[in-house]
Amino acid sequence: MPHAIRFETTGGPEVLRWMPVDVPPPAAGEVTLAQRAVGLNYIDTYHRSGLYPVALPSGLGLEGAGVVTALGAGVTDLAVGDRVAYAGGPLGAYAELRNMPADRLVKLPDGIDDAHAAAMMLQGLTAQYLLRRSYRVAAGDTILVHAAAGGVGLILCQWARALGATVIGTVGSDEKAALAQAHGCDHPVVYTRENFAERVREITGGAGVPVVYDSIGKDTFMDSLACLRPLGMMVSFGNASGPVPPFDIGVLAKMGSLFLTRPTIMSYTARREDLLAMADELFAVVASGQVRVEINQRYALRDAAQAHRDLEARRTTGSTVLELS
Repeated sequence: MPHAIRFETTGGPEVLRWMPVDVPPPAAGEVTLAQRAVGLNYIDTYHRSGLYPVALPSGLGLEGAGVVTALGAGVTDLAVGDRVAYAGGPLGAYAELRNMPADRLVKLPDGIDDAHAAAMMLQGLTAQYLLRRSYRVAAGDTILVHAAAGGVGLILCQWARALGATVIGTVGSDEKAALAQAHGCDHPVVYTRENFAERVREITGGAGVPVVYDSIGKDTFMDSLACLRPLGMMVSFGNASGPVPPFDIGVLAKMGSLFLTRPTIMSYTARREDLLAMADELFAVVASGQVRVEINQRYALRDAAQAHRDLEARRTTGSTVLELS
């Protein structure tokens, strides 16, 4: 019987359980997917902790790669044996076998293996919409990326550099600064001893940046706004330090008629044509060598709780994959 990670109550990593699950034949419009690798993402901790509420009991995970083993009625653009990957709902990626809506799956090119596909889909597609759609980065821009040594951060740094931008990135240690710099971050800022808002103003000659990509949330939000030039764009796409508290939107006017967006990958990939176009652009930039997706941590899927502990303790860098034997 296939197994999956499930949780019946929200809380810390200890609520995660490795247990047998029943997987019925795929319904109309679905396929059965034998998973080979699963991506670990910070949003998984939000679902597990209850920050993002889910119906309980629940599966976990939004990203994976594997092989199609069965087709439901009406599925015509996939075949048994196809290698596919996905990012986004429905929850339940932490599983050996699962059913998935066929229109949420993307066929993998031969040059991308299962582990790297699982490592790149959610983080890579996130980087794609951040850089190309939330704010369209252009050559000559100077941008600020928080958590520059994380999975999304390393992709953002490389991709932005390929677009001709100068990247300022916050990191938590000298080791992470070196990692970010090796991946395209021009100005790593160690936030544990440097005021990043002051450093951004120094680096930009007082002008500020046109965009901030902030996955940290509560602890960095106001200082991130202070980094923006007039009419700049604040892209708040995560809550690693906790959710941003309510604030007076008049602050945006006082700080230079700033823009604020809170995007999600689910919104940007809701239309299948957008999903496919985004995936094609991601696969192309990886195939070109401009973006390297590096798997720096690997865990057995059954050890997902430990992976969560390490992620939340900021002991991970780059991408992390949960593997299936």
